[in-house]
Formats: sequence, structure tokens, C-alpha cells
Amino acid sequence: MSKTYKVTGINLKTQDFGESDRIVTILTPELGLIRVVAPRARKHLSTLRGRCGIFVVNELLISRGRSIDRIAQAQTIASYPGLAENLGKLLAGQYLTELVLFQALSEQPQVEIYILLNEHLSRLQGLSGVRTTMILAYLSHGIYQLLAFAGLAPQLRTCCITHHQLMPELILNPHWYVGFSINSGGTICLQAWENLKAQASKKSSKIEGYGVTHKEDLNPLKYETMINPLEVPKISYRLNAKQLSQFQRLLQPEVMPEYIARDDNWLLVEKILRQYTEYHFGYPIRSAALIDSYFAPEL
Repeated sequence: MSKTYKVTGINLKTQDFGESDRIVTILTPELGLIRVVAPRARKHLSTLRGRCGIFVVNELLISRGRSIDRIAQAQTIASYPGLAENLGKLLAGQYLTELVLFQALSEQPQVEIYILLNEHLSRLQGLSGVRTTMILAYLSHGIYQLLAFAGLAPQLRTCCITHHQLMPELILNPHWYVGFSINSGGTICLQAWENLKAQASKKSSKIEGYGVTHKEDLNPLKYETMINPLEVPKISYRLNAKQLSQFQRLLQPEVMPEYIARDDNWLLVEKILRQYTEYHFGYPIRSAALIDSYFAPEL
């Protein structure tokens, strides 16, 4: 086995190690997630100092170690300095990298998620004349695309109960609403939900039977067995036609038009996607803690 190997990777996370080293978690298309030591990276004159920053893409020569591998050489080929120039962009970029850490695998090629992350970081960096709503729109789009890659994207076009298509009635019915269920996986027709609740109520019943606790007992003990009603999804949110229309925009792979990205409902969209993501991954999104406090005042 060779003592060194080459990979290309984007830095997702760093932590101090020893007196002057850093441990860097890197997403590579060739080997998935790797954790390596960047020796002396915290020293002021170290050539690795700037190459160990978050969102920096390097070509790496790595030497194998007994317990953890070490960076021998690094050459930066890309970075996203524009993210650090705006706190909103920086928070959004950290948010997306945390989702990648939830789902990326080690010791397996991760080409698609590597490309996907770099694409969405590039889109965030490219935003100019930034409004809060546009950052949230691009962040929400990135969240949805990463969920789709993991096979966990919420259902947004059809009802989770009937599987019928849901078409937002933007003009004909201003009072049109649809449910969104986090635990059931997406949108739900409210009429179908009401019908399911009614069916569940009717099917809740008892079956009586008899049992004997002791052979010598001549009077058997009466028991009751409950039949569980149909499982009725919990409605987490009710979305109007405009809000559902915005959610459905996330299904498109291309960058959304600016007039859509400027809408004020994106804070709600991100909030719902965050709760959905945390529920289905089973982890809190730590980097999202500042999202509410930073973005809400401008909306």
C-alpha cells in the first residue's frame, strides 16, 4: 500500500489539535469524508494556514498515519471569499455544509454531493445587492436539493394521503390552504385529512374475548382487545396557495428568478425545511441557531 495518496476536497470543519496543528474534515469526490491533520497549520507563517479555512478547495497530497492521516502538501484551486463578506451568506454556507456532514459517507466516492455543495456555495457567493429574502431563498433551494440527494425530500406536488396532484389556487380561491406534515413527509390535502380522521374514528372499536388465568378457575376472565384506528398524520403547518407555490419552486434545479427570490415568505419556508430536516436526520442544525435572529429583523 502506498504511503501517500492524492485527493481533491473542500474543507467543511476544522478543530485545534495539539499545540499548533489542526484536524480538518474534508469532503472529497474520490473518498467521501476524510479527517486529516494539518501539521503546524496554526502557526503564523505556515503554508497550510490559509488552506485550512472553511469552504477552501484544495488538491491534497496526504500521507498515511497509524491513527490519522496527515496533509503533506496542499494547493488551493478554489475558495468562496464572498461568503465571508456577508454574515447572512456565511451562515447559509455553514448551514449547507452541516447538512452535508449529516449525510456524506466515508471511504466511498461522493461525487454528486461534492458537486452539489460547490454549486450552491457558488450561487450564494454570486448574489449581489443582497437582500435577506434572496439569501433565504437560495438557502432553502440548497436545503431541498440536499434532502433530495439523500432521498428525504418532502413531497410538495402531491398529497401524502391520496397521492393526487396539488395545484395552488392563487386566483380562483384566495382562502385555499393545504396542510404540511413533518412526520408524514410533506403536503396533505386538508379535505382528505378530514376524511381520514372521520374514517379513523369509525374504525376505532373493541373486540371482547375470554381468557383463563388458572386451570382450576371455572370463571374465565373477560378481556378487551383494542383495534388501533387508522394513523392520522399530524398537520404541522397550513400553507396558503402562494406559500405552496414557493415550496414547489424548490423542485426546479436551476436558479430561481429574482422576483421569486425576493418574496417575503422564504423565512417560513426555511423554518419548515429546518424542522423537517432535523426530524428526519435526527440531529439539530447547530449553525441555524443564528438564522432567526439575523434574518427576521429585516423582513
